[in-house]
Amino acid sequence: MPEKFDAIIVGAGPAGTACAYELAKAGVNVLLIERGEYPGSKNVMGGVLYRKMMEEIVPDFHKEAPIERPIVEQRFMMMDKSSAITFSYKGMEWATEPYNNFTVLRAKFDQWFAAKAVERGALLLNETVVLECIVEDGKVVGVRTDRPDGELRADVVVLADGVNSLLAKSLGFHKEFRPDEVALATMEILKLDKKTIEDRFNLEEGQGCTIELFGDATKGILGTGFLYTNKETLSIGVGTLLSGLIKHKIKPYELMEYVKTHPMIRPYIQGAEPQEYLAHLIPEGGYRSMPKVVGAGVLVVGDAAQLVNAIHREGSNMAMTSGRLAAETIVAARERGDFSEAGLDGYRQQLMGSFVGQDLKKYKDATHHFDKFPQYFEQYIPMMNRAASQMLTVDGTPKREKQKKIWRDIGPAKSKFKMARDIYRAWKVMK
Repeated sequence: MPEKFDAIIVGAGPAGTACAYELAKAGVNVLLIERGEYPGSKNVMGGVLYRKMMEEIVPDFHKEAPIERPIVEQRFMMMDKSSAITFSYKGMEWATEPYNNFTVLRAKFDQWFAAKAVERGALLLNETVVLECIVEDGKVVGVRTDRPDGELRADVVVLADGVNSLLAKSLGFHKEFRPDEVALATMEILKLDKKTIEDRFNLEEGQGCTIELFGDATKGILGTGFLYTNKETLSIGVGTLLSGLIKHKIKPYELMEYVKTHPMIRPYIQGAEPQEYLAHLIPEGGYRSMPKVVGAGVLVVGDAAQLVNAIHREGSNMAMTSGRLAAETIVAARERGDFSEAGLDGYRQQLMGSFVGQDLKKYKDATHHFDKFPQYFEQYIPMMNRAASQMLTVDGTPKREKQKKIWRDIGPAKSKFKMARDIYRAWKVMK
């Protein structure tokens, strides 16, 4: 293996592999370093992959990639302890090409994606930990790994090493993230036969469904649960801010068991056999928590750059786009022979001008707002469920009286004003 590369990428997740693929396609001598036994072995994702962003890198990828099911329905459950208000969108335009998104299992998909980068010419090095970046005269010139003679040099290094990027931190690009900037997601893969999945979720053969869970799924803590259909398994999980787990003194596995036994979820997973348990940190700070993403000889992509839209549960699409944009910037910088911070700053400009930066900016205050005002999850979702129960229970009480009771249950004028103000505030941070 040569000591010097054109580019070294640390981390073979969606962002790092997308960057490696694009660079290799452009004829750049690129090394992709993965600390796990194989790409995907240490990665956790709820399981949804968006077609467009992936197809911009590998056209028609779905025809050969190990995808599980194209999603035709997205459901949303507003849950109380024994009830749920559910709404959804189901579209048959998502059942045929061009699809919208797919469920995937990262252990399979990441291996396939990394193999495609290798086919293009990238060199993949597994089971290798990057200990630090090598900095000379204020410029990153390579990395030092845990392997014997593990010093590797390159014109540019791309950091795709995940949410708590120790390498970016060591360069001074960010400080230690606070508990309210990071979520802990736990997920289980449950085996269930194909026909049962399709019957329970009202799907035709091969189609998929996602269910996002709000409210009691997280016991009122800011976060969401999810239930996704795969070919012959289900992905079930829950992710909440670390600050919420600490405040409420709840262990992640306890929250997972609570979701699995919830009366609104239990029928979907009845009889399913646990296959795998996963846990992972997810960046939730968004726009206001983004670290510096460009330095002399170095770029930061994916989770390491805090590129997650917590409101829409999007991350892999942002990661892949950031990897692609980083590769385009590196190719242009290589042609000019300029890997200075100014020479690489086109990446930051393109990133912030794309849907990635625009969406992060749009929701820049949303996570903080809902964390600061927990009544949205703790009070208003249960209130919605009680109101629905009262209006839909036919017991001989006139509907006007039911409406008056619901109005009284909100509380005095002060409480009603507070709720109206909270609704306005929520609209303002989401607009």
